[in-house]
Amino acid sequence: MIFCSENGLGYYQFEHLAAYGQIRHAVFPRTIGASRAPFHRLNVSFSVGDDPEHVRANRDRVRRCLQGAELLFARQVHGDGVLVVDDLAGSPAQPVGDAMVSALPGKALAVQVADCQPILFYDPQRRVVASAHSGWRGSLAGVAVRTLEVMAARFGCSARDVLVGVGPSLGPCCAEFVNYRDEIPASLWGYRRGAARFDFWAITRDQLIGAGVPAVQIENSGMCTKCRTDRFFSYRGEKTTGRFPAAIGLRDENSEP
Repeated sequence: MIFCSENGLGYYQFEHLAAYGQIRHAVFPRTIGASRAPFHRLNVSFSVGDDPEHVRANRDRVRRCLQGAELLFARQVHGDGVLVVDDLAGSPAQPVGDAMVSALPGKALAVQVADCQPILFYDPQRRVVASAHSGWRGSLAGVAVRTLEVMAARFGCSARDVLVGVGPSLGPCCAEFVNYRDEIPASLWGYRRGAARFDFWAITRDQLIGAGVPAVQIENSGMCTKCRTDRFFSYRGEKTTGRFPAAIGLRDENSEP
């Protein structure tokens, strides 16, 4: 990943996605924002106990950094539900789902995380973007693969054309599951590292490859949120904490510069 700064806000980008001028994407660290401890600073979640005014100010910072795109969040439930933004006119203000897909310009599909994997997708052939929130339950449910399936069914995307970025999240160094025999299927025990730690980065990568995404088109940040609470929120590391955003969208020709 590469680090950028714009409008007073620092953010990370995936190198392969940054090469495409048709999209705007970013993964935002916690380092600049309005929230106070323990949610300091760039918390974008209304559901963790933070002052709503601070959350709104933080979301506005993110929106401006994304060139004024309409910032869209779903109510994440650690499942495999995928929302097609283009079909949501007249739907509830915050529909339930853990992934979003769209071919509409001017929309920024955002996820909010604190150890779960933020996964961003782009098909440059069909000009379709997607974002997914993948915690360990979402990984077991195959939310990343389900996102690819919806991209294909709704927009005719082919997995071989899709670029994928997996953002900062709980790494194999810290993803401990002491009750893994009850929580994780035996078919995935091969991803165990040491006594009870699991490599969910590798699980996601292999799921994507199995679905047809070329390995060279998958970029992982390699940053563990629990190891880097100076940069990212981590529920495992802090318990009461905020959520940092990752977002992707198609550029609108009439958007803010």
